[in-house]
Amino acid sequence: MSPLLSKLGLSSTKTIWAFFAMMLVLVGIAAANPAEAQGSPEKRIAFVVGNAAYAAGALPTPANDAGLIAQTLQAAGFDVIGARDLDQNGLRDAMRDFLTKANASGPNTVVFVYLAGYGVQYQGDNYFVPVDAQIANATDVPVQAVRVSDLTKSLSAINNRGSIVVLDAARANPFVQSSQPLAGGLALVDPDANQLIAFNAAPGTVAPQEAGPYGSYAHALAEMIRVGGLSLDDVFDRTRLRVGDLTKGAEISWDASKFKNNFTFFDRGPNAPATAVPSTEDVANRTKPIRDFDERDAYFAALDRDTLQGYEDFLAAYPNDSMVRRVRAIVAARREAITWRETWIADTPEAYWSYLRRYPRGPHVWDARRRLEHFEAALEPPPSFTVIEYDVPPPRPPEVVYVDRPVLYFDDADFGYAPPPPVVFLAPPPPDFVVLPPPQPAVDLYVLPAPTYVPVPDWVEPPRDVAPPENNVIFNNIHNTVVNNTTVINNTTTTTTNENGAAPATPGLTTGQKIAGAAVLAGAGAAALHVALPPSVQKKAAVMQRQNPAAAPKTVPGAAPAAGPSAQPQGGNAAAHVLPGTNGQPLPAGDKPPVNQGTAQTKQGQPPQAAPNAVHNPAVATQPTQQGTNATAHALPGANGQPLPATGKLPANPGAAQTKQAQQPQTTPNANTHALPGAKGQPLPAVGNAPAVKGQSQIAKTPAPQAMPGGKPNPVAAAPKPNAQVPAAPAVAARTPAKPKAIPSNQARVNNQPHVAATPPRQANPAPAQPKPAPHVVAQAPKPQAQPKPQAQPRPQPQPQPKVVQQQAKRPPPPPPQKPPEKKKCGAPGLPACH
Repeated sequence: MSPLLSKLGLSSTKTIWAFFAMMLVLVGIAAANPAEAQGSPEKRIAFVVGNAAYAAGALPTPANDAGLIAQTLQAAGFDVIGARDLDQNGLRDAMRDFLTKANASGPNTVVFVYLAGYGVQYQGDNYFVPVDAQIANATDVPVQAVRVSDLTKSLSAINNRGSIVVLDAARANPFVQSSQPLAGGLALVDPDANQLIAFNAAPGTVAPQEAGPYGSYAHALAEMIRVGGLSLDDVFDRTRLRVGDLTKGAEISWDASKFKNNFTFFDRGPNAPATAVPSTEDVANRTKPIRDFDERDAYFAALDRDTLQGYEDFLAAYPNDSMVRRVRAIVAARREAITWRETWIADTPEAYWSYLRRYPRGPHVWDARRRLEHFEAALEPPPSFTVIEYDVPPPRPPEVVYVDRPVLYFDDADFGYAPPPPVVFLAPPPPDFVVLPPPQPAVDLYVLPAPTYVPVPDWVEPPRDVAPPENNVIFNNIHNTVVNNTTVINNTTTTTTNENGAAPATPGLTTGQKIAGAAVLAGAGAAALHVALPPSVQKKAAVMQRQNPAAAPKTVPGAAPAAGPSAQPQGGNAAAHVLPGTNGQPLPAGDKPPVNQGTAQTKQGQPPQAAPNAVHNPAVATQPTQQGTNATAHALPGANGQPLPATGKLPANPGAAQTKQAQQPQTTPNANTHALPGAKGQPLPAVGNAPAVKGQSQIAKTPAPQAMPGGKPNPVAAAPKPNAQVPAAPAVAARTPAKPKAIPSNQARVNNQPHVAATPPRQANPAPAQPKPAPHVVAQAPKPQAQPKPQAQPRPQPQPQPKVVQQQAKRPPPPPPQKPPEKKKCGAPGLPACH
């Protein structure tokens, strides 16, 4: 026993036991942390973009594809953010938002990224193209597009459970149409640690153009994600088989994985049906040599493995099979992609010369020459240099024909059409997932389309130990059809159901409370059905909506604006009886000639006058008065800017100042207080008397025919009829003073003014009268409804005298004619001074 143990009072046996106890405690602590990490729920976040509205040419499917994948990921418990049709700034900002979210999500997070649109490769890197990209030359690619490796490297640097990056972007692009084109398709890349990268088409190849509504790759990937219990590698292997089945071999997808954690999108329930192929046989199919399969199964065995060695084994075992040309093209493209990848990694003049010696007309010739220009080296391989060693042999002579073209398509009929895969490799698709209806067009800025959700089978269960995002309606209804946040089970629309399909009763709530609660849940779920926009895209959309707000409802051209009851526009024949001075219009000035036909258009452009009571309805006060179909049929002298008949000299008007006062529109609420002198056929006031403002009810206002509600003329009532007489106005006759003093009081100011005699009644729409000079007309007492125009001015030539339409109403007999007063020739206003 050591002196130290003796001093501590411990024996060697006790020391050993104490040591083991301490080790057990440390082991327990170390084991507790992984258990705690494994016990915490897994988080799933996703970033989905579908670019379709390209300035260089729109694509039919990427936006719909992104919406389908986003909805499928929501069902698998992912918190999805995404957008469509992003420009370069929007795409970079959205990626930055997602990286910030991924960093803050924690170590127990699985990341999924899906980018659909145009993708290009340039000098060994892949680029995702924004919708506003303008790529005329190859050197524009790094400036106009977003490098995908910047995103993948940032994701791999985050300490999480892994990331999945899918590029549905290998398409024949319209960019760089010059003698130095870009290589076709996407470049072969190596995934970073704990990462899977997938392309819709194999490196160096492109997918055929599809009409939609969904692309074959997105359709197949969504189908395989929904299969419960599949591992991540199985999902993408079966996706490749389904894509080949849907396109008859014209498109072959690709993926490479370093994902090390176990991951399934959905779980397989205990009530799942038995698989068509037992698991033991499935494992044997993946390990059995290619030559041990028959010719048909051998092709799909090689396609399922998707390795260069597997394809070469097929060519060696079945050199005369109908799929030989297709497989040889696959081998040629894969061998060239591997050669270019190793060349770009070496990045030396010798490496690029080595590539040019192998592929003098290969798809990456111009990439190699651009790098040689960067090194200021010879563009052609010199006679002697150190050739680098590649991991793959040079292309065989039958393969050269496939790599001498810049873009490789597999939909060439020369390759033959691939048959459907046998059941031992791929089961038939679910009947409800064979033909998918197109989604409703998205109307909001940048928002992804929302397809109609197809429920997963009952035996597919939600993933265990996953923390779904809040208000994830799809995840909470994976077995139900969700349309506008309505759960439909067995053709019965409900909110929640029990096993029998009936809504469970909620005790303590009335029927009204249940309905109100369901409405609240429906409103919250409707918003959750759509994929949320990244924060930067949300702000951008809000700014654009403020700068270009939705246009307010406008009146349809030709439609009548609405009018209030106090200011109905004149329609039909109603506007034909408007006299000078009515509706607040100014009377002609005494020292100016009346407005002629040429100036009538100028007056029509003036702001319309509001009706008397229109001040109580500001929305109506500014609306223009409509013209009826027969608006000009009964126009009287001076109406609508027409010239008055010339009858000599302008009459003297000592009360002109008072008349001008009547030109200003009144603001009193009573409409009758706005009647102007001479309006509506009423007699002029006596000389020296101002127009009545208050208490003017003794001269009633002639009621104008009212238009239909809404300001539209009645086409039946307003249409002129043969021999139709103008409606009478009995109110005017009844309230007209028995002894009008218009003639005696006006004698002082109309001494030299010839008067216009009242014409007999005319029918509606009278024919225009022939011009007839009337220098001297015997003056008669004015009738209540036919008032002469004191504002007429002299004209150098005689004018036709329009006929005044008399209203057929019983009126008191006119007073006996009086002797015309002696005419003054000078001294009166408007006449030359006396000498």
